[in-house]
Amino acid sequence: MQNQLKARYGSWAVVTGASSGIGREIALRLAKAGLNLVLVARSQAVLEQMAKDLRDRYGIQVRLVVRDLARAVSIDTLVAQTADLDVGLLVAAAGFGTSGKFLDSRVEQEMEMLDVNCRALLGLTWHFSQRFAQQRRGGIVLISSIVGFQGMPFAAHYAATKAYVQTLAEALYVELAPQGVDVIAAAPGPTNSGFSDRAGMKMGKALSAGEVAQGTLDALGRKPTVLPGLLSKLLVYSLVPLPRWARVQIMGGVMKSMLKT
Repeated sequence: MQNQLKARYGSWAVVTGASSGIGREIALRLAKAGLNLVLVARSQAVLEQMAKDLRDRYGIQVRLVVRDLARAVSIDTLVAQTADLDVGLLVAAAGFGTSGKFLDSRVEQEMEMLDVNCRALLGLTWHFSQRFAQQRRGGIVLISSIVGFQGMPFAAHYAATKAYVQTLAEALYVELAPQGVDVIAAAPGPTNSGFSDRAGMKMGKALSAGEVAQGTLDALGRKPTVLPGLLSKLLVYSLVPLPRWARVQIMGGVMKSMLKT
């Protein structure tokens, strides 16, 4: 699939959350496939070094958009700075999580997470859906999670944001297919991506960000949801026979055991 990405989606891809984790790993694979990149993240120094490395190694063009997607104006900026490019692929990988008791959370941080994980993702997905539908070609990658398949005590709001992403992707997969636009939700299990540090969690067995990235790109255009890696499939399929309330209880126990404090 990686060799076909440029032929199917064109010469430019936009990747948010590109400075680390899954976003970075997807960007690396797209560069290897010959796509020019718009890299979006808050970390200017990291993006600049990444851009230099990709230009030198693969001979591609790289444009940087250094913005915090928690701010609504960042969407308008990104739209404006990609208007002149033949963008055919959006990878919305920016996101973060929180963990712990909902009563102990800071509402300002939860609102920021909602802005990044849902509002910004919605704005970019809507804009590029319009562009891709008009050109009758495109792909949209949204990063969900296995925690989005049921409620998750001790990460209640994070799981809710991922349920939003998951259901949005499932519906758009059907709606946009007649316009030639591929949509996929990548729903990984625990992943070593820097996410756990910000969320205040300790990881045991976990997927690599590269494993998630490769599995996602391999499945793009073939199905609405991918569970990248054996661990993701094992965690999801083992819970399928159980009623939803039981899955919530089990996942809450798993999350509680992963809290650092």
